Amino acid sequence: MTSRRSASLALVLLVSIATACKKEDPVAELEKSAAALEKAPAAPAEGGEAIPGAAPAEQVKKAIADFKSGKMEDAVTRLQLLRAQPVMTPEQRIALQDSIASVMQEIYAMAQNGDARAKAAVAQYERMQTGR
Repeated sequence: MTSRRSASLALVLLVSIATACKKEDPVAELEKSAAALEKAPAAPAEGGEAIPGAAPAEQVKKAIADFKSGKMEDAVTRLQLLRAQPVMTPEQRIALQDSIASVMQEIYAMAQNGDARAKAAVAQYERMQTGR
């Protein structure tokens, strides 16, 4: 358990360091990601068929709405589930990763300032990262 927690902390630090130079509005990053996901068609999964369900762009739009309305835990969950989907092109995945990094940077900053919703979102993110 300690190694998972250490790995999770290392990942968070790496994301924080990587995004420290590039401080952008998390909503703007999510909107860029949604646009990228709408442009290119989803890549098929390993079996040659796309996974059914809401389109990745729709999921990002819902995450934007969740984040704007203060439902950070829901936004984090939605983004993490979307990250796990194998139906994206490399460009889409990069856009999504950039968005997640920006959102998590904002959420970690809010949690550090004492925001209870942000703290719950951080806990949810860490549970999802270590629950694999």
